[in-house]
Amino acid sequence: MRTWVLPEYIEDILPPEAARIERLRRDVLDLFRTHGYELVMPPLLEYVESLLTGTGHDLDLRTFKLVDQLSGRMMGLRADITPQVARIDAHLLNRKGVTRLCYCGSVLHALPASPGATRELIQVGAEIYGQPDVGGDLEIQALLCRSLAVAGVRGARMDIGHVAVFRSIVQAARVGAELEGELFEALQKKDVPALKRLGRALDARSRAALALLPELYGGHEVLAVADKKLPRIPELTRALVTLRALAKACPIPVSFDLAELRGYHYHSGVVFDAYCKGVAGAIARGGRYDEVGKAFGRLRPATGFSINLRSLAAAGGTPRPRTPRGQVGAVTFNRRGRGGR
Repeated sequence: MRTWVLPEYIEDILPPEAARIERLRRDVLDLFRTHGYELVMPPLLEYVESLLTGTGHDLDLRTFKLVDQLSGRMMGLRADITPQVARIDAHLLNRKGVTRLCYCGSVLHALPASPGATRELIQVGAEIYGQPDVGGDLEIQALLCRSLAVAGVRGARMDIGHVAVFRSIVQAARVGAELEGELFEALQKKDVPALKRLGRALDARSRAALALLPELYGGHEVLAVADKKLPRIPELTRALVTLRALAKACPIPVSFDLAELRGYHYHSGVVFDAYCKGVAGAIARGGRYDEVGKAFGRLRPATGFSINLRSLAAAGGTPRPRTPRGQVGAVTFNRRGRGGR
């Protein structure tokens, strides 16, 4: 029996769950296709230099690594498909204008993302390249909400943040890289005493703004407080405008967390997590990552999301009938797929 024991946090998917996952895979990919998203299938492994480009330290620690017997170079088993799709857009397709791509496949984590989590996820997602304005963020948000509706999840809600809030404050204060890293760590832990201690060297305005960020979590009132109490920095003001637009258009309940810095060195704008009843932790994650394509030789605006298909299947619910071509929840799309009221 010991011969057949699987590694920790790795398990077989048996017929009932496999059937639910396969049905959801087909429904979600069909939804993407009807809105102009083209399917790509990146390889399960590639050289780590490419696989980890622009993804930061966290993904590096989650990536299984092995030596290629043909070249002797280090290879990695993907822990996230998004960087691979960015590489395809920038290096292989190399199109002008807006490109919409989608994908579905397994990803492997060297360590569980959370206690008890599987190390083999099935990731389905959609990405837009070449659309720099809030229209791309609105389209992605609408598509994610419709994906959750198609799956019949219950009690869906969205938690939205924006990395430019923190970034604009530390840049305006001319904070060095070392201190920025320490402030980042303190903010991730919501460690207010550490934030106050680290902020002693800053001007009073910046110090007060950083100390306030951990408190800026909740409903729409958060943006009103942020607008009133945070510094009048152009980048920060634009971030709050974007958050208001997303909240206004979102068909499911929205909350804000202006101290959310997940993927800080990867994301460049909005970040969001979707939650639902029956699933511990986020069922989907996404955001804007305009800088990633630069590492592949082509700087491209980019935004998108990915869903953990196994969590989506575990959420249960009754899948809803598909809407006619061109409609995504409360947001309608024209033939080019752009969002509009």
